[in-house]
Amino acid sequence: MSPARKLAFQILVLVEKGAHSSDLLHARTISLDSRDAALTIELVQGCIRRRSQLDWLIRHYSGREKFDIEIRIALWLGIYQLRYLDRIPAHAAVTESVQLTRFAQKASASGLVNAVLRKMDRKPVEWPSRALRFCLPEWLLDKWTRDFGSDRAERIAAASLIPPETYVRVPVSRTPIAERKDLEPTEIPGCYRMLGNETGGFRIQDIGSQAVVPLLGLEPRMRFLDLCAAPGGKTAQALESGVLATACDLYFSRLRALASMNCDKVVLDAAKPLPFSTPFDRILVDAPCSGTGTLRRNPEIRWRVQPEDLPRYVARQAAILTNALALLDPRGRLVYSTCSLEAEENEGVVARVLEDTCGHFQLIREMRRTPGEQPGDGFYAAVITSK
Repeated sequence: MSPARKLAFQILVLVEKGAHSSDLLHARTISLDSRDAALTIELVQGCIRRRSQLDWLIRHYSGREKFDIEIRIALWLGIYQLRYLDRIPAHAAVTESVQLTRFAQKASASGLVNAVLRKMDRKPVEWPSRALRFCLPEWLLDKWTRDFGSDRAERIAAASLIPPETYVRVPVSRTPIAERKDLEPTEIPGCYRMLGNETGGFRIQDIGSQAVVPLLGLEPRMRFLDLCAAPGGKTAQALESGVLATACDLYFSRLRALASMNCDKVVLDAAKPLPFSTPFDRILVDAPCSGTGTLRRNPEIRWRVQPEDLPRYVARQAAILTNALALLDPRGRLVYSTCSLEAEENEGVVARVLEDTCGHFQLIREMRRTPGEQPGDGFYAAVITSK
């Protein structure tokens, strides 16, 4: 059994039990060679993205509704390779999926797995619903259709099925030398698209994420507050400007990712009154959100987020933004951002909070990045100042 397929199987079982695929892939592919690591990532994220289609095909070809989780995932891996990966020999996909059932101590199902996969082909399928065609829950696709219109919603949905490109952050002071032909500059200074597989030691950070920090207009020695800092990509980007930074997060374990950064680190709940007495020149509220702009990178979000989650996110986002504005210097600037596509979490939160502040603050600029329209993840950002 190949190490890539075995590891992909193990990770998918854990994700089905609630783990996050990105965390597991980062931690567990380090010891693999680059080809096995790439295949593991493709198998894990591809199966999660197309989970609804894979389940439909399993039911269609087996005539059964329920399977043990291990058998279901062995079938996912086999079907995904047979239908969606041209470079995988069919015999390898079938044989190793059968072996996975034995590895999972489900040998009694090996005949069923073999029989289902032997029926699989690459012929086009007439999916019975639009949601199944785009591998999205019906409520989310319907919501996007209401919010964006049918054509635009389908473009966003189609983009969510495409594996993300990789971007790295290169501090302007460390501009790559001309020999680095595998890094392509973007419109954002210091942001490069990777054309190869080697990061060259630079930090991976999506272009959508890198587009937020420039909105702050940072200058050396400014007092900068990052209220939801972990995992630290935007904090590190801000520190390139020579700011005096304070990075905060709800959990100490999450702030460990910032251990090497030259900034103060504070564990706090930003939805509660903040423990600072001096105002800040610049504040970033990169608020916790549904993450629907990152479905390519975090594919399990499409199956986990529910309609009832949005009001809870909105309440927390509004509380954090309100607390942050109370610490903004009168000549300062605050950026509120999310990686959500949902208006309730974006324009809705900003409008609600600005109204509650009785006209003391104003929105001076908004940025939206939409999958399928701009490269990278979906992001929203609002630039707010005192009046």
